[in-house]
Amino acid sequence: MSVSTVSKALNDNGRMAADTRERIKALAAEIGFRPNALARGLLSNRSFTVGLLTNDTYGRFTLPVMAGISEALVDHGVSVFLCAIEDDPALGKIHVDAMLDKQVDGIIATGKRVDRSLPVDLAGLPVPVVYAFTKGEPGSVTLTSDDRHGARLATEWLKELGRQRLVHITGPREFVSAVERAEAFRTVAGNGAPVLHGVWSEAWGHEAIDRIWKEGGERPDGIFCGNDQIARGVVDALRERGARVPGDVSVIGFDNWEIMAAQTRPPLTTIDTNLKELGREAGLMVLALAEGRAIEPGLRRLPCKLVIRDSCGGGRQQN
Repeated sequence: MSVSTVSKALNDNGRMAADTRERIKALAAEIGFRPNALARGLLSNRSFTVGLLTNDTYGRFTLPVMAGISEALVDHGVSVFLCAIEDDPALGKIHVDAMLDKQVDGIIATGKRVDRSLPVDLAGLPVPVVYAFTKGEPGSVTLTSDDRHGARLATEWLKELGRQRLVHITGPREFVSAVERAEAFRTVAGNGAPVLHGVWSEAWGHEAIDRIWKEGGERPDGIFCGNDQIARGVVDALRERGARVPGDVSVIGFDNWEIMAAQTRPPLTTIDTNLKELGREAGLMVLALAEGRAIEPGLRRLPCKLVIRDSCGGGRQQN
């Protein structure tokens, strides 16, 4: 058969008898034939690869983002290469140069906080760049979770449960996400509702409850925490003081870090930041830009989701 006939059969295009197409595919599988990706790239002027840069070496945020990117691109024949750059500008430049040498179709930058840029200059590159869960360059395409939306969902759910004495225990004021969640909490709970800032840790959750108990007065019956680690510390500290969760106090976390939320006792109600969906959107956007399609620059905030477990009572999900 001609080269063109074989090509049409293997690429599922062109007109030919179904049995001819199947015989060609069967023979290709039998001899282990694989199309030459380099040759295909030369013809299309694309490498069908995307680079993913991150300084989140622990992977807490990057892994779900990457899962979403891979899910979005696999059906388009595009592979994703992950490069961890720590917080080292020199290492970041090495990885970016390597990606450009490999002629990636685009780069997605992601990180461990939304208000800090990666320690590498990605402006003016000859390939499109999309930022996901990290601060982008001016005029870039940037995606992040809507922290205010998530905080409103949590606080409104506590009020819907009938909780009246609400407290927010969260991370440092230096984090934009902590500030936005606190502001949204007070919008729903009232301007006088207490907000306690500390660090993103279980230990701070313990310490915050200790501080509240020592102050005396009316104790909270609903606590919204800035992340799941704080919430786990809060739940443990309440148990140590004989307060029942959720009988006496309802507790909500933030992030839906399942390894943390599911192992809390009782399992933790929390806000899912939809990082996998954020990654999927970033993947589709970098693909569109690589194909020459126009994408409006700017910041896009993706909505969060309330995942209800036993620390509030219940087991359904709310959007």
